[in-house]
Amino acid sequence: MAGKKKPAGSRESYNTQRTINVHDPVTAQNPSCDIRAATCCIDDPAAFLRKIRTIAESFDTHIVCFNTSMLAGQRHARAALHHAVRSYHNGSMVSNTLEMEALLNAAGSRQCTIAARFGVHSGENQMYICCYPVRDGIWDNLFPLLNFNGEEDADLIDPQKQAYLMELFGITPEELATTHGDRIVDLVLERIALLEVYR
Repeated sequence: MAGKKKPAGSRESYNTQRTINVHDPVTAQNPSCDIRAATCCIDDPAAFLRKIRTIAESFDTHIVCFNTSMLAGQRHARAALHHAVRSYHNGSMVSNTLEMEALLNAAGSRQCTIAARFGVHSGENQMYICCYPVRDGIWDNLFPLLNFNGEEDADLIDPQKQAYLMELFGITPEELATTHGDRIVDLVLERIALLEVYR
């Protein structure tokens, strides 16, 4: 596909202590990625993303910034990233970059304007920062731009957020009542998987 940017990491990935090896059913290549929760205040999203892109390119990797308020926890971020990686390897990406492809998958949409809401925005941001493939030393370069914090709050889905996710992804109360546990997360992941099925 002309114009598609080849994902970084053609050479062997480096390992870090916080590497997450994902074995989700959606993972085709079973790649490794590193995901951390972070916050920052952004005045100019375009300028911020240029800085992120410069760091990513210097490490021959990809950095995806997800808006945690739009996601059903870290599993959602991982699944979106791995759907994007698989789309690249299948030659079926609908966007020009792996980063935007991951946002499209997070949104379960083919519309970039919708997917953009799942990325950074002006003002205070709560994010999942995903590095794929993993690179030693990259987080040291990101520290000046981001405040890294624990993942517990980012993964929390309270009743208010659950209601928001249900509206966002068209999930009915009947669907949610079918099982217990992390059913809302499972239903969101089912929704985003449909984007790949119906390409």
